[in-house]
Amino acid sequence: MNWSNKLKALSAASIAIGLISTTGSLAAQPAYPDKTIKIIVGFPAGSIPDITARLLGDKLQASMGKPVITENAPGAGGNIASSRLAKAEPDGYTLYLAGNGSMVINPSLYEKLPYDPVKDMAPISLVNAWPNVLAVANDVPAKTVQELVALAKTKPDELTYGHGGLGISQHLAAELFKQKDRLAIRPVAYTSGTNVLPDVVAGRVNLCFCALTNAMSLAREGKLRALAVTSLERSAFAPELPTMAESGYPGFHATAWFGLMAPAGTPSSIIDRLHGEVAKAVKSTDVRKKLDEQGIVTIGSTPAELAAVIKSDTAYWAKLINAIGLKLK
Repeated sequence: MNWSNKLKALSAASIAIGLISTTGSLAAQPAYPDKTIKIIVGFPAGSIPDITARLLGDKLQASMGKPVITENAPGAGGNIASSRLAKAEPDGYTLYLAGNGSMVINPSLYEKLPYDPVKDMAPISLVNAWPNVLAVANDVPAKTVQELVALAKTKPDELTYGHGGLGISQHLAAELFKQKDRLAIRPVAYTSGTNVLPDVVAGRVNLCFCALTNAMSLAREGKLRALAVTSLERSAFAPELPTMAESGYPGFHATAWFGLMAPAGTPSSIIDRLHGEVAKAVKSTDVRKKLDEQGIVTIGSTPAELAAVIKSDTAYWAKLINAIGLKLK
């Protein structure tokens, strides 16, 4: 996805509607920061969000002169971590590396949430993003997205797709694909996205929308066939693959992204300081290299741009979730 162009357009729109309030005063307060900063992550240690948070934390610690620690709070689709951030003091010492699932999908997916992404949180910066890949087993006789569509139409309810959980980007990407052409492809749920690919390779499920790096490593070994990426523009990690938009699905996008958030009411001066430090961190050579190697695009947007992405993507996924009648308690 060309995040630069998207963010410029969304940021311009956000000026008219205003931003989430980050007002506050630093009068009579110590210079920020003067103690340890904590970054909450809603995923386990070793996951891409966890790795990102630790890379970011190391850079912030070096530039701001105070310890930055990572706290893992996985579970409930990011709702546990989101709730901790929403209840934290708005002083800049508790931050949250929030995924798009908890920020723009869960508000439509869950009947009730213990937090409000807009009212309870203040955006700092969109940190990074990466697409999924539409991949098929080698025994599926389709070499393009359109050939797969034609095959699915001739075999309703015979093809299967694997996913690692209801409401994650890989699951919703498949449902979006199905909805746009009214395809009947049966879902097969797994405990995580990494457990899907071995069954695609073995032919036990026919296809998946899976994480870019994992799927492409297998595709390059000839163990499965990659058909398209789910970003609006081709990925530099796999430039040979067309986008879903190029394959006949205009506007189709299903990327995972992570943004740094603070509790609502955090002083604007702290938000601005953190944004500046994050922007420097994600542009540093070593951080870019480590994330580029995994097909992850580093961004470092402004708070206004992240607020606009949240608004836009919330509406985008709400339309699909409501259309397929998906609801979790």
